Amino acid sequence: MDQFWGPEEIIKKKREYIIPCLYHFYEEPMQIVRGERQYLFDHQGKRYLDFFAGVSVINAGHCHPEITRRICEQVKTLQHVCNIYLTQPMVELAEKLAGITPGRLQKSFFCNSGTEANEGAILLAKIATGRSELLALQDGLTGRTYLTMSMTGLRFWRTDTTPAGGISFVPNAYCYRCSLNLTYPSCDLACAEAVRQVIETSTSGQVAALLAEPIQGNGGIITPPPEYFPRVKEILDEYGALLIIDEVQTGFGRTGKWFAIEHWGVEPDIMTMAKALGNGTPIGAFISRPEIADKYTRPGASTLGGNPVSMTAGLATLEVIEKEGLTENAATLGTYLREKLLELKEKHPLIGDVRGIGLMQGAELVKNGKQPAAAETDRVLERMKNRGILIGKNGRSRNVLAFQPPLVITRDNVDEMIQNLDEVLGEVEGES
Repeated sequence: MDQFWGPEEIIKKKREYIIPCLYHFYEEPMQIVRGERQYLFDHQGKRYLDFFAGVSVINAGHCHPEITRRICEQVKTLQHVCNIYLTQPMVELAEKLAGITPGRLQKSFFCNSGTEANEGAILLAKIATGRSELLALQDGLTGRTYLTMSMTGLRFWRTDTTPAGGISFVPNAYCYRCSLNLTYPSCDLACAEAVRQVIETSTSGQVAALLAEPIQGNGGIITPPPEYFPRVKEILDEYGALLIIDEVQTGFGRTGKWFAIEHWGVEPDIMTMAKALGNGTPIGAFISRPEIADKYTRPGASTLGGNPVSMTAGLATLEVIEKEGLTENAATLGTYLREKLLELKEKHPLIGDVRGIGLMQGAELVKNGKQPAAAETDRVLERMKNRGILIGKNGRSRNVLAFQPPLVITRDNVDEMIQNLDEVLGEVEGES
């Protein structure tokens, strides 16, 4: 592009031509025009250290040359034919996913987004079990379609005022703000046991599945204790219900393992993925064991799901993650990042809690005890942006700082971010 419009003109045209539900970060937003590894650049050439990665999308870094090269080669040869035709990249990627996903997960269906993946996984669970009732977690974000929005446990994202029925919500493992007013570990995982209680009291007992993120991203990087998912899986098995694990934000090395659920040692019945699988290319998928997947036999297709360009991007991304040791980097630097955030917590009363695994960390900002500090969170984000560092925010009150950078970051990047965050927190606290 020879001439950039600039933020003011883009906002003006956005108001005129874009449905207003699409909001943006920052009081003074910038126009992003270029990305390179862990950095973004605005229309004036200012560089930003990206500590959000498009919400866990750019795991292999912005515009990775190898992934870009593979995509361009594919675009020049075959861009699209729909998945009702035979193409090699789709089955290559499906075979690769069968090799890296937990346990016996083997058969995939490709689509275009995490929302579609979750919707498809729910459909598969209903087909496989012959049941229709569903369970979801409080503070979970499942997607933007009618059903997935109805299964979303965050009021912020529940736009539809007449949600679908047949869905029951169970307490999540939000230990910092336990909805049962208990304390871990003396609670004996009451939130997990609540799954049994909800099935017994709020459903017919014929539940198809529980859909859960291993770490709730938009919910505020809510990270359950080690015993949580094993206990939940036992309860679901007792009632013949399936466990659908949503790895849309947590997958592909983000937590120091290929998939976050591996930290709990549980094999999902169905697993969904998107975001980092394509490193910026629209993609989604759900995968299951053959005995479950093979029950889905009526015709199904996706016009753009499984297209050669996205499949090639997925294959190239997985190869880069392996070749460059990005999963290991996420584990090592994730530990370091967490240590530094905990040091800031000891220094700054604005930080109430630090949680997460690997390079998926959250710091919940509070004031006057545990009152959510949402306005302060916005001020921190704005000032960090002005200093050339982009971090995210999430949580039911939008008061959790989210650190989900590209997995190519360095120790020096962590130190730079922490030093600036330390100074910004001090500034914001001094104004309160």
